[in-house]
Amino acid sequence: MSLKTDLARAFSATQSFKWDKDKGFKLASGATSPFYVDCRVLMAHPGPRALVAQLAFDALKDLPVDCIGGLELGAISIATAISDQAHRNQRDWRTFVVRKQAKDHGTGQLIEGAATAGDRAVVVDDVLTSGGSVIKAVLAAREAGLKVSHALVIVDRQEQDGRKKVEELGVTLLSLLTIKDLMETLDVKRKT
Repeated sequence: MSLKTDLARAFSATQSFKWDKDKGFKLASGATSPFYVDCRVLMAHPGPRALVAQLAFDALKDLPVDCIGGLELGAISIATAISDQAHRNQRDWRTFVVRKQAKDHGTGQLIEGAATAGDRAVVVDDVLTSGGSVIKAVLAAREAGLKVSHALVIVDRQEQDGRKKVEELGVTLLSLLTIKDLMETLDVKRKT
C-alpha cells in the first residue's frame, strides 16, 4: 500500500471526509457539494499529519525552497508539518502565514513568520475548490516580495476551475490527492 493510499484512508479513519448525496454541504464558495473534505480535522491527528508532511516533502524536495506558508488558518499546520519534515531531511524551510487582513496594531503586517523579500516560497493550502485561498496567498506573498512558482494542496476537489485559475498566475499546482482518489479509495461510488 502506498503513502497516498494511506492518506486517503486516513480521511475515513479521522472522519475528515463526509458524503451526503441528498443534503450535501455548503462550501466557502457558496456552492453545495455532496462531499465535504475537512483537512483541519485530518491535520489534528499526528499520524495523518506525518503522512501529509512526508508526501508533501517528497513532492517538493527537488524544488528550490526557502519558505512555506499560506492563508490563515488552514495552512498553518500544513506548512509547519512540512517544514518539520524538511528539517528532519537537513533542509531549512522556514514558515510564514498570510493573514486574511493586516493587523491594525503592532507592525500591521499581512504576512507573519520567517519570510523575507526574495525568498523562494511555496504556498500551501488544505483543499482547492475555486482556488480563491491559494490565489489570495500567492498574490499577498508576491506583493511582499516572495518568489512563488509552486503551490501545494492536500486535496484538489477538481471543481470550479480552481487548478486553472491558480495556474493562470504562473504557479504550478501540486496536489497530494484529488477528490477522485478519495472517492475511489474510500469506495464512495458503491455507497451512493
